[in-house]
Amino acid sequence: MNDPVENAKRLAAFKAVDNHVVDGVIGIGSGSTVVYAVQRIAQRVKDEGLEVICVPSSFQAKQLIIQHGLKLGDLEMNPHLKVTIDGADESDEILTLIKGGGGCLTQEKILASCAEEFVVIADYRKASANLGEQWSKGIPIEVIPSAYRVVYNKIEKMLGGKSDLRMSGSSKAGPVVTDNGNFILDWIFEGAQNWKEVEVTLNMIPGVVENGLFVGMAKKAYFGMSDGTVMERNV
Repeated sequence: MNDPVENAKRLAAFKAVDNHVVDGVIGIGSGSTVVYAVQRIAQRVKDEGLEVICVPSSFQAKQLIIQHGLKLGDLEMNPHLKVTIDGADESDEILTLIKGGGGCLTQEKILASCAEEFVVIADYRKASANLGEQWSKGIPIEVIPSAYRVVYNKIEKMLGGKSDLRMSGSSKAGPVVTDNGNFILDWIFEGAQNWKEVEVTLNMIPGVVENGLFVGMAKKAYFGMSDGTVMERNV
């Protein structure tokens, strides 16, 4: 694989799957790095007879599970997960994460909360000392569509910064709509923050469904590096 970023994603995903996936129920996150994790899980099922049920965090994750012939589950039947493996848009040194660049933050956070172990996989571009060093698109906040303007105003009044309603771009007119039928605000913050306080403050605003700050949830992260190694972070 010649692309150093794609190779880094694959290395991180494979190592995480090899170290953490055992027989049982597995939470499958969303995004480009998770593609490699599902590939590796499917390979281990074929080669080792690994017996897993995979619970998806999104439509994309569900399609990946089906395409690779893995057993599909849901939280209604499988509310307790052995491990959830997911990517991140950015991670600081203590594994505080920004997630939701792909719009699946609510389901991703639910799956992370249901797992005995939440493991993050990413490439070297996502590893920072502090949030905001690499990721410049802000913190995603899923909101009820009718409340987006109210939430927008409250965030700026309470926390400062600037919020933007995420738009679909050239493929569709209007805003991005999540798998849950909601909108997403991207909050561009200013400077260092107490992220736990910010997470709670955001979620207490009426109309907010969930936000993309994952504070104190991940215990292990694997970052594929450009030189072909994998950097590990633990908390």
